[in-house]
Amino acid sequence: MKTARNFGLIAVVALVLSLPGGGGVLNVVLTTLSIAFFTAIALFGYRLFREHSFTIDSLSERQRLVLYGSVALAFFTFTAAQRLFDSGPGVLVWLAMLGLASYGVYWVYTQARDYG
Repeated sequence: MKTARNFGLIAVVALVLSLPGGGGVLNVVLTTLSIAFFTAIALFGYRLFREHSFTIDSLSERQRLVLYGSVALAFFTFTAAQRLFDSGPGVLVWLAMLGLASYGVYWVYTQARDYG
């Protein structure tokens, strides 16, 4: 019975989206979910910043520059994702930028944990 209920719920949602104007509803729902997702990420980042503010302040200028630059590059990458996906080699550029941002954060983490 539970499986039939779940299948019926999915069928109703599909029916609503297939009606005329359903594409607009879908765009609104996806935009709302995207805003909620990025808001949650921002709140998580703010909480991490507040919890580790002493550690961040104890980093050298170079390490802080790399850390903040990596975070800014990640934000830029997510902001420009749609335009990058529309171009031919854009997906590779998107992956390269995310990889560079991830490596920057990893480099700062390893440098901060090195006591030598």
